[in-house]
Amino acid sequence: MGAVVLAGSAMAQQRAPDRIPDTMEARVAACVGCHGLQGRGVANVYFPRLAGKPAGYLYNQLVAFRDGRRRYVPMNYLLEYLPNSYLMRMAEYFAAQNPPPLVQPATNAPPALLADGKRIVTQGVPGKKIPACIACHTPELTGREPGIPGLLGLRADYVSAQLGAWRYGTRTALAPDCMQFVASSLSEPEVAAVAAYLASLPVSGNRPAKAGGARLPLACGSQPQ
Repeated sequence: MGAVVLAGSAMAQQRAPDRIPDTMEARVAACVGCHGLQGRGVANVYFPRLAGKPAGYLYNQLVAFRDGRRRYVPMNYLLEYLPNSYLMRMAEYFAAQNPPPLVQPATNAPPALLADGKRIVTQGVPGKKIPACIACHTPELTGREPGIPGLLGLRADYVSAQLGAWRYGTRTALAPDCMQFVASSLSEPEVAAVAAYLASLPVSGNRPAKAGGARLPLACGSQPQ
């Protein structure tokens, strides 16, 4: 009997390395095919970097995909039956990651377009009461906890598509939806300029700013004042 037990124990030990470890890294393996290892992002592809974004922002987006307020079929399908507590664990995992950034491809946008984008990002459009992007997303554009994302490492077509989604109501945030106001107030050339300028900036290793500080220029439901 003893020999049988020992043999069974040896066989179990041999099989053990084949088991997938029960970690969040293993559980979010379905995410890395599109978003890269540790949410680093992937070169020349539409899917955004997740690593280092505020956990509150990532959680809000996961809930929005699950509930259909953001519409992208693969994400809607993957998240459909996951509870809030698990979505928060996913958000916290990616928020804690800080892998080396990908090298951004050189932009071929005209200098005048980049200059217009920089002006809007850093100064806003006062005539339309649109604040500068840096007023909420921080001067380093790395975002602010708990709910404002960084804007670095994004492709121009991704930025343009998200602003368009807010404009036409296919992407929404908690009321008051400040980004819906901003996006619907920008003209198409202004959207193109902002997208081109943001896409030209490299990803930094800086973390999102802590909550608090200066009062935001707009009331945003996803970022309590």
